[in-house]
This record gives sequence, C-alpha cells and structure tokens, in this order.
Amino acid sequence: MTKILYIAASPRGAASQSSKLAKAYLAARQAAQADVIVDRLDLWQADLPEFDGDKAAAKMTFFGVGDMDAPRQSAWDQVTAITARFIEADEYVLSVPMWNGGIPYKLKQYIDIITQPGLLFGFDPEAGYSGLLSDKTARVFYTSGVYAPGAPAKYGTDHHSIYLEWWLDFIGVAQIEAVRFQPSLLTADPAGDQVKAIERATNL
Repeated sequence: MTKILYIAASPRGAASQSSKLAKAYLAARQAAQADVIVDRLDLWQADLPEFDGDKAAAKMTFFGVGDMDAPRQSAWDQVTAITARFIEADEYVLSVPMWNGGIPYKLKQYIDIITQPGLLFGFDPEAGYSGLLSDKTARVFYTSGVYAPGAPAKYGTDHHSIYLEWWLDFIGVAQIEAVRFQPSLLTADPAGDQVKAIERATNL
C-alpha cells in the first residue's frame, strides 16, 4: 500500500492549472495501482497555525537556546501533529503555481511549520544539516502565467522550482519528478501546451 499526500497550493479550485496536472497524475496512478491511498491537503482550507514566538522558541531549544517549558511544549505539540501527517506519506504530490517568482505564501507557511529539527532535518556542528526522510518520492506540478525556462529575464526569475527542489532535497527527498505548464500566456498554443503537459503528468 502506498500513501500519497497531495498538497494543493493553489486557491483557484477547478480553474487551477497546476491542480489539473496533479489530478491527471493521481487518476492515472490510482488506475494503475489499486491500493494507492490519496490524502488531499488543501492549504487554503487547512487550519495552519502561525509559526509564532512560542514555536520559534521551542525550535531553538534544539540548538541549546532556552528550555522547553509548558508554553513551548504546547506549541511544539502543534507542530509535531501537523508534521506527522507529512512524515507518514510515502509520496508527495504538489500542485504549485508561481506567485511573484516564488511559491504561494500558504505553501511557504506550511513548509515553515513542518521543517523542524528532529522531525525533517538533523544538524551537527561539524557535518551541518541532514535530511531525516528516506525512501520518499515527490511529483511536483509547476505552472505560471508568463515565466518560462529560457524566457528573457523581463518575464521573471525562477525562485519557484529552485526553492522547492532545494527544500525537498534538504529534508531527504531525493527522487523528484516535475512537470511544467509554463507559460500559459506567451505561448502561441496554450491549449495545446496544456494537453501535452497533462499527457506528461499522466505518463509519470
């Protein structure tokens, strides 16, 4: 049995181009593997807590700063509960539109909540950081309205896929496959490009 955590980072519902790609992949995957379980996490509907002062203070105790008192422990318990859902998955599917050259802020908030010492990464003063996840895979579906790889700089810069791939590698997810539908406004045939992108998603 394979458990997939589908993280939907677009608020656009049925109009989301990245979600269309992710759903095409998931439908093909479920058709090919009957025992796949898909856990859908819509970041725009999820109750994500603020990563506030108590949570930041709790995190710093792992680096020898302060003590894990009751308020910090309560804050940390929130973090571990949210992170457990992520750790339990075997595969991650992310539908991610580009916002202002980067990722939507809800996805960044989620990443900042779960990327914690002792949960997703370890740290050694000499060896540095190390990802704590193993045997995990990721399928990431990127979309944008104007930016495209190789396009002139006036159409934007990619802090989108570069950041996400760095983060996945940082936490120990080394097997990453990506499908792009970029751009959707500059291309002469956006509908045709979308069909091709959906085919690529299905073929994963």
